[in-house]
Amino acid sequence: MADKAIDVYLNDHLAGAIFGSDLAEQIRDQHEGTPLGGVMKKLAAEIEEDREVLLELMERASTSRNPVKQATGWLVEKAIRVKFSGAGSGEPDQGTFMALESLRLGVAGKKCLWLALQQVSDKHKALASVDLPRMIDRAAAQEETLERERMAAGARALGGD
Repeated sequence: MADKAIDVYLNDHLAGAIFGSDLAEQIRDQHEGTPLGGVMKKLAAEIEEDREVLLELMERASTSRNPVKQATGWLVEKAIRVKFSGAGSGEPDQGTFMALESLRLGVAGKKCLWLALQQVSDKHKALASVDLPRMIDRAAAQEETLERERMAAGARALGGD
């Protein structure tokens, strides 16, 4: 699995996974003690586990980690922390809405990763150790949960409720 294209692809998704894991934890922490906080507690743990699956896959595949891409994911999350907190606009509901939307899009990208890897699983031995159908189903369930929470947050942020 030393193929350059797949190495780049996995590193790109690792950068996204770092961003997504940090963002899920941020939402969880900001909403601790609320229903959203409870939902995010479970999701943040799952998203972190998914990142670990990706890291383990990369290790088995002898894919070198690209520190620039990893740092970029981390820096982007830190840079938008203020925007998503609502501190910059004075609109915390809008910040939550945008954070959930960003995380929802990231999870959709993660599902695309697992689907793409499933298409080439017969060509790369390292992929045999990943339960790709389970990862796809889990990402789909995460998408559904985040979409429900995103829509509720959007109604509050955009509808003035």
